Amino acid sequence: MAFKPLHDRVLVRRVESEEKTAGGLIIPDSAKEKPSEGEVVSCGDGARKDNGELSAMAVKAGDRILFGKWSGTEITIDGEELLIMKESDILGVQA
Repeated sequence: MAFKPLHDRVLVRRVESEEKTAGGLIIPDSAKEKPSEGEVVSCGDGARKDNGELSAMAVKAGDRILFGKWSGTEITIDGEELLIMKESDILGVQA
């Protein structure tokens, strides 16, 4: 299914977290935290300013981003778990 977010929303795929610690210990699934890093899958066209002008998005598909721990809404598209969030929930873009 093709999915395009509206306005200033972004569709994000979480980046898989590490299976082992730096010391080599394997982390069980029950102890893992959901990563707050992801890859932008698609973006909306942008938000509208008060004068009606379209404000361009600062991110684009393929960007690696960091977002807050409780940001976004989890959705499932074609059996894949994704997040949809507002652009303002994004903390930064990996350079």
